[in-house]
Amino acid sequence: MSRQEAPSAQVIEHASSLIGFDTVSRNSNLALIEWAANRLESAGAQVRFDYNESRSKANLLATFGQGPGGVVLSGHTDVVPVDGQAWSSDPFQAQIRDGRLFGRGACDMKGFIGVAMAQAQRLGSMTLREPVHLALSYDEEVGCLGIPGLIEEMRKAGIQPSGCIVGEPTSMRVVAAHKGGRIYRCRVKGCAAHSSLTPHGLNAIEYAANLVSHIQHLADEEAQVGKRIEGFDVPFSTISTNTISGGNGMNIIPAHCEFSFEYRYLPGVDPDGFIGNLRRFAYEQVLPRMQARHGDAAIEFECLGSIPALDDEDSQELKKMALALLGESAAQRVAYGTEASFFQEAGVPSIVCGPGSITVAHKADEYVSLEQLAACESFLGKVIQSLAA
Repeated sequence: MSRQEAPSAQVIEHASSLIGFDTVSRNSNLALIEWAANRLESAGAQVRFDYNESRSKANLLATFGQGPGGVVLSGHTDVVPVDGQAWSSDPFQAQIRDGRLFGRGACDMKGFIGVAMAQAQRLGSMTLREPVHLALSYDEEVGCLGIPGLIEEMRKAGIQPSGCIVGEPTSMRVVAAHKGGRIYRCRVKGCAAHSSLTPHGLNAIEYAANLVSHIQHLADEEAQVGKRIEGFDVPFSTISTNTISGGNGMNIIPAHCEFSFEYRYLPGVDPDGFIGNLRRFAYEQVLPRMQARHGDAAIEFECLGSIPALDDEDSQELKKMALALLGESAAQRVAYGTEASFFQEAGVPSIVCGPGSITVAHKADEYVSLEQLAACESFLGKVIQSLAA
């Protein structure tokens, strides 16, 4: 491996240490946050914490330099579980094999955080025209629950960055747009009865099937006549019903059915339009038929999670700078969501660019290549140098 393809020892040290913290989303991330804060503060950063309600988890915002503008380097500290996965080594003990750094979160996204933290000593000794902020969030993997509080902490501190780079794994390609997403749960309440007396009951599964069928109809409409943006793997908004449950036995008319569905929508699409259409169908066509037979029948919708879309029209200057530094000609568009759209929604132009491939994230033997870490180190070094006085 050439010197250019190898990251610094500091990057390996930081990334390996980060992997050593078991920050699966169900666990606290405080040990990692305290470790990172101590390192960054000792290098000269001003650190701020934003805790969840139970104070079991925290966001960290570390700032080098002063004043408005500058850039945020952002990453989430939580990782997905390893339960049931066949790893070749301890997932929370970083290992280097065949030019790759292995461990849970190596790719998604402790490799990027390690690269960013390795810049701390340099940042602490630099005179900056504009500040550099390192933002570490909690609970991204379970619905981006931590990032709103971190952004609110920035607002309260009067921090107004000119741009944000979220280091999700993109193989060091610039991603300037992604779809938004909403996850919903629907509960349908009918009336139980012995299956030999079918007319005495109200079959919740059958009425839920009416709703699922309408969701499929709306999905077909999106594919056929909905807005299209080329450059996405799937160039239109998608809707899918992904889980369903109901019933207690073969001889009981089911009184309850529950299903969940997902809407992944293009930038510029109003997500309220889809759910509004479905609600109208449910409450104007399905529910009246149900209540005509059983007055206590009900249909309930609940939004379980929401991630805004990332629109590349709002990050043109940042996108151009990143492409130039990386020697790339065009940015990418992806279907998955990231915390970048939350920064953009708060008025901070944002892109996604980080080491590793999304295709190995969340899998057993997750890894990031040392070559990718080196490329990220070079890129962030150039970004920081552009802010030097």
